[in-house]
Parts: sequence; C-alpha cells; structure tokens
Amino acid sequence: MDKGYEKEEFVTISIKASVARKFRKYSKGISKSQSMTLLLMLEFFEHNGIAPTEDLGPRMQTMENLIKKRINGVIAILRDIEKTQTKPTAGMLMALLEPPKKEPMLVEKKQFPDKDKYWK
Repeated sequence: MDKGYEKEEFVTISIKASVARKFRKYSKGISKSQSMTLLLMLEFFEHNGIAPTEDLGPRMQTMENLIKKRINGVIAILRDIEKTQTKPTAGMLMALLEPPKKEPMLVEKKQFPDKDKYWK
C-alpha cells in the first residue's frame, strides 16, 4: 500500500492497452505501485519545470557547455593566482633559504703598468 494514500479511493483513467503494458512494466522495474510511479513522474516534471514533449538534448548540451565555460574560468583564475602570487612568493622564500654565494674579493687593477714612466 502507498504510504499516506491508504484512505484514498481509486479512479479509472482510460489509456491504450499497449501504453498500459509499458507503464506497468516500468512501474515494476522501479518497484513502485502504478499510482506512486505516476505521482513521481508528475512531481519530477513540475519540480524541474519541463514538459514531457520537450527535448532534453540541446538543454543538456547547453548546460554542459556552460559548466565547461565556468571550469575554464576557474582554471584561468588559478593560473593568474599562480603567476602573480604563488611563484613570486616561492621565489622570495627560496632566495631567503639559500646560503649566500661567496663572491670573489675585489682586486685593484693597475691601469698604468709603468707608473713611474708617466709621472717623471
């Protein structure tokens, strides 16, 4: 028995025999009574705001394209953050943690090899 609908009476709906067979098979497949199966279908269409005559193909493709665009946007934001924040910060930290390089001491160069020659 359907929970919450035990005291309601049954009414008849006229449908074609082939449609009734297909509906009964579908109802058994989802393990619901025929009344509950029909109720679930109606609630699904009402909740999602679609009609059974609508084709979901283009709508789903549109949703997929929208999601892909959003994901590409997020990837672009993450790459920008990496370029402007993460890499420079990591570079500064690495520079701080590296041991200082020893540079050779400055050696005075003699510009005039024979200093006495010119200063006489």
